[in-house]
Amino acid sequence: MTFLTKKSISRRTILRGAGAAVALPFLDAMRPAMAAAAPAVSRIAVVYVPNGIVMKDWTPTATGTAFEFPRILKPLEAYRSDVTVVSGLANFGAIKVTGGGDHAKAAGSFLSGASPKRTIGADVHSGVSFDQIAAQKLAGKTALASLQMSCEDTRMVGNCDTGFACAYTNCLSWKDEFTPMSPEVNPRSVFERMFGSMDPGLDPETRRRRELYRRSILDLTMDSAKQIQTNLGTNDKRKIDEYLTSLREIESRIQAAEKNNAAFTPSIEKPAGIPLEFVDYIKLMYDLQVIAFQADVTRITTMLVGREGSVRTYPEIGVRDPHHPLTHHRGNPDFIEKVAQINMYHAELFTYFLKRLKETKDGDGNLLDHSAILYGSALSEGNSHNHRDLPLILAGHAGGRKGGQHVKVEPNTPVTNLFRTMLDTTGNHVEAFSDSTGALSI
Repeated sequence: MTFLTKKSISRRTILRGAGAAVALPFLDAMRPAMAAAAPAVSRIAVVYVPNGIVMKDWTPTATGTAFEFPRILKPLEAYRSDVTVVSGLANFGAIKVTGGGDHAKAAGSFLSGASPKRTIGADVHSGVSFDQIAAQKLAGKTALASLQMSCEDTRMVGNCDTGFACAYTNCLSWKDEFTPMSPEVNPRSVFERMFGSMDPGLDPETRRRRELYRRSILDLTMDSAKQIQTNLGTNDKRKIDEYLTSLREIESRIQAAEKNNAAFTPSIEKPAGIPLEFVDYIKLMYDLQVIAFQADVTRITTMLVGREGSVRTYPEIGVRDPHHPLTHHRGNPDFIEKVAQINMYHAELFTYFLKRLKETKDGDGNLLDHSAILYGSALSEGNSHNHRDLPLILAGHAGGRKGGQHVKVEPNTPVTNLFRTMLDTTGNHVEAFSDSTGALSI
């Protein structure tokens, strides 16, 4: 543990216990007395929804600041000043690859702009994704360079889409052109990767046995927390209390999920730590990202709400048909309506993430003030597998970006121009990225 000197502590101070390490949120005591405020650090998050969108219910009819939120985006209206709807961008990395496999082409090229190689073997090839450009520039400044997550099981091998390996449909982030970064699907694994403790690769039965002897990560670090709090002011003590309470609540939700899953029959394969209800699952994954940003464990995250080609059903909103087949609606109004309901549900759940970011203080503002959050899909209309006019939203105010507008770009503008903008607004300037032709003025 870092000791206190002159009533200031390092931004990298951590609470330690046996096998656990918990970073702290930004505190007043991390700023020496009379010192100028340190510049806010910026974060990047990507939240990806699969299988395309019902575009007539997504795209605002007006541009500029006076637009109305269409049906699918209606849940985001409460965050009007925090979001920019971006229309018209195209993913040429997918367009340039002929033949089938549009779901793999979409996800496999999305964040890199590079065309994926058609293969079902280990010789996958795409391009470095823009989030990993940022992660490389931030190397060594956080405990984790980046964090990849998914709310759906993501195998990496096999043929997942017309001659394309599963790595393309199931991964967003690419460390380099040969290395897809497999996302974590188990909240317990994410939590323990962030804060240490038990090996997340353990099988559920071994995990349950060891859990009998295991104390909470927060229990392990409690002595360290008490020691540091004795030297802090009232405001910092409150921040630490709120932060540790959030950590405790997340850990309790993971433990409850493990307990519920333990009651399942052996024929049901569900990793320990994944809540049974999707709404609980995705909110837990969103909360883990908020904690990671708050504690500066990482500044870069990507999350798949579902993998491309997802056949998840949504009985909680009355949609019991699998998602992907519904998107091949061939004009069937009942199918189109069900897809729209799924799209609205995803957007509604995304507002939970925005709410949590906005209510979490960070320096002189909040986490949403200091983040660039991309939400959307690498397919527009799912029935036709359209890789143009992508449905995208940029949320947050990193770099002083204002929000509150609908921007429609010129036809054939590469989506990589948006990624240039996100890198620029988070202090990760690059002269060029993939097939970009410049940064967007948004």
